[in-house]
Amino acid sequence: MGKNVAQKLIAAHLVSGTMRSGEEIGLRIDQTLTQDATGTLVMLAFEAMQVPRVRTELSAQYVDHNLLQLDYKNADDHLFLLSACKKFGVWYSRPGNGVSHPVHMERFGVPGKTLVGSDSHTPSAGSLGMLAMGAGGLEVALAMAGEPMFLRMPSIMGVRLTGHLPDWVSAKDIILEMLRRHGVKGGMGKIVEYHGPGLASLSAMDRHVIANMGTELGATTTVFPSDEAVRVFLKAQGREAVWSEWLPDEDAVYDETDAIDLSKLEPLIALPSSPGNVVPVREVAGREIYQSYIGSSANPGLRDFSVPAMMVDGRQVHDRVSLDINPTSRQILENLVADHSLEKLIRSGARIHQAGCNGCIGMGQAPATGKISLRTVPRNFPGRSGTKEDQVYLCSPETAAASALTGVITDPRTLDMAFPKYREPERVRINVDMLIAPNQDSAGIELEKGPNIQPLPVFDALPDRVAGPVLLKVGDNISTDEIMPAGAHVLPYRSNIPEISKFVYSRMDETFYDRAVQHQRHDFILIAGQNYGQGSSREHAAIAPRYLGLKIVLAKSFARIHWQNLANFGILPVTFDDPGDYDRISQGDALETVDLRHSIAKGNRITLQNTTRSETYTTSHALSPRQIEMILEGSLINVVRKRTR
Repeated sequence: MGKNVAQKLIAAHLVSGTMRSGEEIGLRIDQTLTQDATGTLVMLAFEAMQVPRVRTELSAQYVDHNLLQLDYKNADDHLFLLSACKKFGVWYSRPGNGVSHPVHMERFGVPGKTLVGSDSHTPSAGSLGMLAMGAGGLEVALAMAGEPMFLRMPSIMGVRLTGHLPDWVSAKDIILEMLRRHGVKGGMGKIVEYHGPGLASLSAMDRHVIANMGTELGATTTVFPSDEAVRVFLKAQGREAVWSEWLPDEDAVYDETDAIDLSKLEPLIALPSSPGNVVPVREVAGREIYQSYIGSSANPGLRDFSVPAMMVDGRQVHDRVSLDINPTSRQILENLVADHSLEKLIRSGARIHQAGCNGCIGMGQAPATGKISLRTVPRNFPGRSGTKEDQVYLCSPETAAASALTGVITDPRTLDMAFPKYREPERVRINVDMLIAPNQDSAGIELEKGPNIQPLPVFDALPDRVAGPVLLKVGDNISTDEIMPAGAHVLPYRSNIPEISKFVYSRMDETFYDRAVQHQRHDFILIAGQNYGQGSSREHAAIAPRYLGLKIVLAKSFARIHWQNLANFGILPVTFDDPGDYDRISQGDALETVDLRHSIAKGNRITLQNTTRSETYTTSHALSPRQIEMILEGSLINVVRKRTR
């Protein structure tokens, strides 16, 4: 039986376990990626491990999220990250050099390699034939120290592509079609691998668009073959020498299959406030918009800016619309200048921002209250834009540009213009000047810590009895953006857990922090619906609740990265044996469990008693022996410290 690309990549890096779906496996990691919203904690954790230098083939730190310097906090953290890179042997991408994922693809991505990043969109590198996964910062720090990454062996979903995209339809519409079919939970526990003759018409950067938003399916990662399109991309980047071919065998078998005829796709759009809420653009055409936003890790390629530039050439953006252009790398910006695309965008009335994540993560460019913002970003979770009552729609650059011209949501096929044909350049201008290579000798280099950088909290081991109230009950598909908001007001505290904990759950319950403090940081329990913790990999969504006293999360199901982050910080994630029990528990009910440590160590069943209602619920955990040790010791950090004593 032939192997698919995902199986070949896993087999080439397998260090423990067997490739049976659901079994825990350990993988050797070749590269790591960190960004500044999560990287400070990664570097603090790496420092605590007392490993002198990284042991990967390559590790890179990007400053792309927290670029607004409203006070000293972000600037201090940038200097801390630079000093950590010099001390530990990590590449450093300076502020303004661009978003981690396209820059990594341009400069460091290598077919056949593994990559783990403290950013949930790290699977973008699957566009090059890499096995790239997002993870919590502690796991990335361990990978930097040369440790394997552990995960449950995913099943492999093969998606066969045929045909060619019609005019006005692009790669964004392919992943929106996948989200329309499968929703935000359809990829959970799976690797999505694309194959088939339709791939021939998709560039490597087109594939980046699809791989990036595969995260919104809940997928472990997305994989494409490394074929001629990847070779062409790497050649244009001056790195053809690192190319190797990774193709599925002719008789490759997949655990699950789907198929898309590209020629039958049409412009699609995700309505507020979920990437899975997808409809054809024509169904919502005519709705008045306030903002049209092009850029982000989800649409980072040169064509994603050049096509809109050709569309607005000689025209003016509608006077009610803010057309926001976010170049995704300094290199992309230079190429837009060279081919006059930037000039066309500026002349049309577009607003040009620095290369970085910016409005995608709520760092500026917030839309007006209740007004529609069309964005080519990967997520439209409630409030993520920085506006509490936002109306963010996700769409292609073509739809965004068409709507910017008309002032209403517009199917680009209805415009009175010919479709602008774009051809990828054989050579591009290359900019490596803002990448700082690792020091060969780090002797004497000290970490530069500003006053906002605080040590990681030390958490106690799990007690044998947990008793406390249900301090919060939430519904389905709660994202880490809702658990721990991003944005210019919150993220600067990313290296200060006591301060950032003041914002936890604030988007769902503004009284939560005060109630947690009144509870005096004693044990409390949280009840959740399906897919709890979807979205960003930021581990602050686990650390901050743990700091305030969260011991158990009882949910119908969990998103993969957040489930692991909970275990990393000693929070017990359990699921209902009877999902109907969710409706029997109310916020404020008192729950307790006894003989907890023995129950976790000896089996997967945990019994919870509701002393308010005199009811008993059976729950289960899916933890491996490795994760059970984390829970019992109180955190993964405690486990590492215990081993190094």
